[in-house]
Parts: sequence; C-alpha cells; structure tokens
Amino acid sequence: MRVRAAGPGDAAAVAAIWNQVIRDTLITFNSVEKHVAEVAGLIAARQAAGQGFFVGEREGAVAGFATYGQFRAGAGYVHAMEHTVLLAPAARGRGLGRALMAALEAHAAAAGAHVMVAGISAANPGAVAFHAALGYAEAGRMAEVGRKAGRWLDLVLMQKVLQTPPDTARVQV
Repeated sequence: MRVRAAGPGDAAAVAAIWNQVIRDTLITFNSVEKHVAEVAGLIAARQAAGQGFFVGEREGAVAGFATYGQFRAGAGYVHAMEHTVLLAPAARGRGLGRALMAALEAHAAAAGAHVMVAGISAANPGAVAFHAALGYAEAGRMAEVGRKAGRWLDLVLMQKVLQTPPDTARVQV
C-alpha cells in the first residue's frame, strides 16, 4: 500500500472509482458521472491552489483517492476544509482509507487549515463510523437535503480540529 500525490495520469483511475460510487451507491448524492478530463482538471486545480489530492495504491494500481478544498466560499472560511475520500470496493477495510486521510490531514494542517469537515450520506453508516474512529465528531444532521434513486437522503456533518502549526499565514485571508 502506498499513498502519493495524484498526477494527471491518475485521472482515469480516479474517475473509475468515483463513477462506480456515483452509479451504484448512495455514498454521494451526485448522480452525474465524472469525465476523465474533469477529474484531471480538478487534480490540477486543487494542487495549484495548494490543496491536496492524493491517490492510494494497492499492488501498483490506484485503489482510492482523497482530496480537499475550502468548506465554503469567502475569506472567513479559509481555514476550514471539506474532504472527499473514496475507495474501490476491494480496497475497503484494509487501511488504505486511514492512510489517505492521514496524508490529507497532514497536508491540510501544514497548509494552515484548522478544521476538516466531512459531509457524509446518512445512508453510509460505515463512513460515519470510519470518521468517528479517526477523531471526527458529529456537528449536525440535515434531514432530506439530498435526493438520489427516488429517495430523500440525510446529510451528516462531522468535523475534526487539525493540529495546525502556530503560523497559519500560509493560507491567504
């Protein structure tokens, strides 16, 4: 198992993982599949903005990814980030998610982020448990804010205060 920064050549593998989740689960409320070019653009944009985009490999193949961006727009939120972490089904429960999150949180803290937010479908209790095991605390639930597959879905918001360096001047306000 290896975690590394994503590159443009990882876009197809990341899109394949993301699209399986979009097509087959209620993990994300999104029902529109990602195009490889869109994912490549997101990887480039996040990295250009100083935000992390990591892939996790198992046996030399991309088996998961994690990325983060600003939680909400506006200067008042520059120290609050929201992340996405997704794994291929065969990679779940093997430590790759924890490794990706450790890399992501360390990167975000070094870049001056103070809080990491997780927006989790309540239809995915495994993700709620995963985040709780990583030290995330439930900050709220929003009833029926998502809709997919003919169902109204609740959103669970969880957050973790990161151990940020004392000088957070790297994040522009």
